Amino acid sequence: MGQRRIAVAGLRRRYARGTLTEGDLAPDPVAQFSGWLADAVAAGLPEPNAMVLATASPEGQPSVRTVLLKAYDERGFVFFTNYTSRKGRELAANPRSALLFPWHPMQRQVTVTGTAARVSAAETAAYFPTRPYGSQLGAWASPQSAVIAGREELDAAMARLRATYHPEGSNVPVPEYWGGLRLRPETVEFWQGRPDRMHDRLRYRRTTDGWAVERLAP
Repeated sequence: MGQRRIAVAGLRRRYARGTLTEGDLAPDPVAQFSGWLADAVAAGLPEPNAMVLATASPEGQPSVRTVLLKAYDERGFVFFTNYTSRKGRELAANPRSALLFPWHPMQRQVTVTGTAARVSAAETAAYFPTRPYGSQLGAWASPQSAVIAGREELDAAMARLRATYHPEGSNVPVPEYWGGLRLRPETVEFWQGRPDRMHDRLRYRRTTDGWAVERLAP
């Protein structure tokens, strides 16, 4: 028998954990993000650096997936990937993209829009050895986003790599098709849930003179 269908229209929560006013904001979006990320870490949220990355093909077909934020500063938000993956190919052809940090337990979210570009080879080389040994091998084993015959194909590739780079902790080179991408923000929106769906939405928008702050209707 099939699963009972859930009546999703009735699933709702009352948002009343906090407020967000213009006076609460830091002078720039990076400082504001740092504060909210620290709150998410202190609250024990699982994967607080997880973010939804939206890209689109040159024809406008969108795609989304969750990736992990690995660095951020005034230049932008950095994540790492296989450049031949779907997101890698799409960002190479159409660098306009967006990020979403969904901190639901805190009734907060942060949305970033901008353009992405590859980080330097030196930045990638510095980061890759900090990854767990298995993740380093995985960057070689998986032809990310490609159709494969089955799980056995991945397992066999990992087994060959473990035999090649043995023992664990051996130096694993960076694949030439793998590296970082930095999204340079044009807008950064901070969203705080409020009762009656009258949420607070404050957006930093890049201008020639710095950052302008705008309040958006919920």
